[in-house]
Amino acid sequence: MRLLLSKMLEQGGHVVTTAAADGEEAWAAYTASPSPLLILDWEMPKMDGLELCRRIRSSERGDEAFILVITARDKTEDLTAVLDAGADDYMSKPVTPDNLMARLRIAERRIEVNAARRSAEEKLRKAQYLAGIGETSLALQHEINNPLAALLSNTSLIEAGMVTDAEREESLATITLMARRIADVVKKLRQLNNPKSVEYLGSARMIDINPSGSGPPRK
Repeated sequence: MRLLLSKMLEQGGHVVTTAAADGEEAWAAYTASPSPLLILDWEMPKMDGLELCRRIRSSERGDEAFILVITARDKTEDLTAVLDAGADDYMSKPVTPDNLMARLRIAERRIEVNAARRSAEEKLRKAQYLAGIGETSLALQHEINNPLAALLSNTSLIEAGMVTDAEREESLATITLMARRIADVVKKLRQLNNPKSVEYLGSARMIDINPSGSGPPRK
């Protein structure tokens, strides 16, 4: 049966990477090199096809594989058991080339659709991540720009010796206050559990670091 299925698959344009003799060998082959399409016999030595199907589904990226289970069982409860184990399709023996090719076309289309969906989801995640970076950057610029400018200007005046002793104390107090304001902004960002964005200027948006009702960001 393994040789027959392998030959049918190759004639259909597929590359057979493993023709395992039992469930444990199939599991070892899958974990070493996950394949997008798996054909499992329900009745296999050491580990049956349904247990193997469940293991694959519970593994990392196991939801990406298309799993076709082949069996001599044909009762309604058998089909239910196959689907409950996580299989995508079910095929009764005896297997004919025409029936197998029809199932493979279904599998190919499903694999293509799922790959396109995962690609779109990944692009969306990246876009959301980059948008989040932009909104966070704008919030930091908005919240930190003024205190940072005051801190740097007072530091520059002290370094240049352009302040009197009395003015020096006042400048140091200002530097301390501005540093604390900046630290407070960083602390608020770190404590955000469910960040929300708000309008800043026009269509620009930024992360709201004061979502608890403590008032709008300072300008």
